[in-house]
Amino acid sequence: MNPNAEIPETIWLDKTGSTNSEARKLFESRPEAADRMTIIATLSQTAGRGQGDHRWYSAAGESLTFSILKRFDPGELAARDCPRINSLVTPVITGFLEAEGVGGVWVKPPNDIWVKDRKICGILIENVLNGEWIDVSIIGIGLNLNTTSFPADLPNPVSLKMLTGRDYEPHEVLRRLAGEFSRRLE
Repeated sequence: MNPNAEIPETIWLDKTGSTNSEARKLFESRPEAADRMTIIATLSQTAGRGQGDHRWYSAAGESLTFSILKRFDPGELAARDCPRINSLVTPVITGFLEAEGVGGVWVKPPNDIWVKDRKICGILIENVLNGEWIDVSIIGIGLNLNTTSFPADLPNPVSLKMLTGRDYEPHEVLRRLAGEFSRRLE
């Protein structure tokens, strides 16, 4: 992680349904928030979304759930190239996990992060298009930090605490990740 990278504006919400939905509302009310890259984060997300009709489970105060609102320059990124966004984002999370001593980290397509045979992170990327170009991306990330008990119907979840035995402070983890996201996405 680059300690000298610029930290984007971060808005912490006490509780929200979905940080991606909040990022979209922010973009609709203040489009300039996407120009400089803004992060919307919460310690309590009650209706997190995943791919298709999947939901993201997060226990209040135990997970890091946030969305990055990022505008791309006109003509910078074609809609057909949206997998590039994923290739810029996933190394930040995998690098963080590896720096914490976690081995066996890999990306399960299209954009989940697993440790061996267990899911630790989900990413949901939603784009606003301008013709054939991506205007704005909303990159939602759910990272299991301190959760030790998951609903029985979730397939193979794991948290960083379960892997390392340590507690993690979500604000601090996001500070560590935010500068690196800024550097990679700029």
